[in-house]
Amino acid sequence: MIIDLQAVPQHTGTVYPDPFKALIAGRVKQRVGDAAGLRNFGVNLVTLAPGSASALRHWHEKQDEFVYVISGRLTLVTDEGEQILTAGAMAGFPADQANGHQLVNRFSAPALYLEIGDRTPNDQVHYPDDDLQATASPSGWVITHKDGRPY
Repeated sequence: MIIDLQAVPQHTGTVYPDPFKALIAGRVKQRVGDAAGLRNFGVNLVTLAPGSASALRHWHEKQDEFVYVISGRLTLVTDEGEQILTAGAMAGFPADQANGHQLVNRFSAPALYLEIGDRTPNDQVHYPDDDLQATASPSGWVITHKDGRPY
């Protein structure tokens, strides 16, 4: 199915609670996989404004993730440190590897990238730098403190 990008809504919100929302305020996602009717994995076209991050640094227990940089420059932050990704760069994050990752735009121009992830149910997301955890449920992500208290 051909996707008309102009018809795909732009999403700027997040499931993160208020203390964490500002970090990703400059992230705009277009759910192009949903627009194509994909059910087993998601594909998002993401624009990341200068000073913004893709997400809090995190890793998934059950879901794989992959990113492909289309334009601009991004800093990939992982347990190994920081690496600059430029157009054509790719990175993958296998499920159940406790290596938190995030993309940060520390440059003066927006960056554009594809993020691809599977939709394995009952996933748990860990945030090594923050008092946050996310658990997949049939109605969406449930966000709590690491000790299980709700936000």
